[in-house]
Amino acid sequence: MLRIPCPFCGPRAEIEFRCGGEAHIRRPPDPDALSDAEWADYLFMRKNPKGIHFERWFHAHGCQRWFNLARHTVSDRILAVYPMGEGPPAGLSAAPEAGADG
Repeated sequence: MLRIPCPFCGPRAEIEFRCGGEAHIRRPPDPDALSDAEWADYLFMRKNPKGIHFERWFHAHGCQRWFNLARHTVSDRILAVYPMGEGPPAGLSAAPEAGADG
């Protein structure tokens, strides 16, 4: 089980949280201008990296607040926690590991 460091409440058990999926996804400026395929791509296609992944998390059984988290998908190691609306911390890259299958 992960111990997730809530930036507002401190470290808590993973079961208190809900993962909101990939962070930093930009909504299309004019969704009505997209084709069905482009809209489906925006809604459903997400990265599945082997390495660093940026995620949104919600502390459902705690402070009820959202935050971003950088996690290594192989080791589950949490590398950074940062506020919603901010970009990933300097020095962290979502580039896949060398030799990764993508």
